[in-house]
Amino acid sequence: MNQKILLAEDDPNLGDLLKDYLELKGKFDVVLSKDGQEALEAFRKDNFDLCILDVMMPKKDGFSLGKDIRKINQTIPIIYATAKGMMEDKTQAFELGGDDYITKPFRVEELLLRINALLKRAAKDKEEEVADKFEIGDYFFDYTSQIISYKGQQQKLSTKEAELLRLLCLKKNDVLTREEALVKIWHDDNYFTGRSMDVFLSKLRKYLKEDPNVEIVNVHGKGYKLLVS
Repeated sequence: MNQKILLAEDDPNLGDLLKDYLELKGKFDVVLSKDGQEALEAFRKDNFDLCILDVMMPKKDGFSLGKDIRKINQTIPIIYATAKGMMEDKTQAFELGGDDYITKPFRVEELLLRINALLKRAAKDKEEEVADKFEIGDYFFDYTSQIISYKGQQQKLSTKEAELLRLLCLKKNDVLTREEALVKIWHDDNYFTGRSMDVFLSKLRKYLKEDPNVEIVNVHGKGYKLLVS
């Protein structure tokens, strides 16, 4: 089953060109809307995997359309396409929850690459949302119950400890940046929150100390890494 894209573009020639190319080369199902209001109605009636929104459209501009779409679906990838190249437009695009911004004229091949990159990232994010059980060397971590098991012994974690360990598990043997952890768990990245996170990391290291093949290390200037050998 092909992934479905909502394309909102008021230029009929460009709209038809993009629709034909994405269906032929990208193997997508593309719904083309000629104005913002028509696009919003289409979005409400169907399920889409990604939206491409022209900013300058009649009845409802792309930014207003994107804002309305975000009220319905907070995670669907949105690409804004416009002839405008001013920095304030790019800033507004991302402030409204846009995932990417492409300036006309653009190559359709570049648009396809951006689409594929966003869909791949969205698929990974969806996988991470449902991942809740992890093997960490000889340990078993159940995120839902917030319990680490090791050779018949169990350690109950606090909510923050469990959230932090889950992020480390999702990035196992890779760097979890300090900023990502602070924002995702505490929704803040200030100094005092960072000091609080250091306490939780110390506790996690204590919980995992029985297996010599498991270690949480600091990566200077970047963040942390859960090493499992």
